[in-house]
Amino acid sequence: MLTGAGERAKRSFDIAGALAGILLCFPLLVLIALLVYFDSPGGVTYRGARTGKDSKVFRIFKFRTMVADAERRGGGSTAKDDPRVTRIGWMLRRYKLDELPQLFNVLRGEMSFVGPRPELPRYTQLYTGDETLILSIRPGITDYASLQLFQLSEALGPVDADRVYEERYLPEKNALRVKYVKEQSLAGDFAIFARTIWRVVSPKSYAQR
Repeated sequence: MLTGAGERAKRSFDIAGALAGILLCFPLLVLIALLVYFDSPGGVTYRGARTGKDSKVFRIFKFRTMVADAERRGGGSTAKDDPRVTRIGWMLRRYKLDELPQLFNVLRGEMSFVGPRPELPRYTQLYTGDETLILSIRPGITDYASLQLFQLSEALGPVDADRVYEERYLPEKNALRVKYVKEQSLAGDFAIFARTIWRVVSPKSYAQR
């Protein structure tokens, strides 16, 4: 766990990094918003409920990658070749561009660049033991689980994605989230952030399996 000084340093980096990211990526944000708008009916952004620090529920910002009524058509997990995902949505998900609006969550103090990926409230309500540590710090855009399960929808397969996620991948993600909380350090955060950037830009991350 970080000390008070470490937490302040991390928050300062988050604010500076989010501001810089928003300014540098502004043309890209506008372009993606236009692509989403013209690709399918519905809003440009998705604002899903997630559980943050101290169990406070907040709205995570993403570019919309699914049809407008996706939640009525299926579960909370995205299956391989999920028909709810739009044409532009597949590209945004593949290269993690749908996550860019989370820079605003970071700026607002709801998230950090590095921290346990925020989870749906229906899952966090079931946390027990060490899992409760996950909610003691700000969630993040990336963490150990993001790196290990980089293309999760591919791993979930095409059938009953929610069940596969809950039985196989949620316990793994929670174990990695707890590991992050227990080992958290500024040096570790920079290493995770650097590895995430490399995964995003590396062609090997998108090789067909």
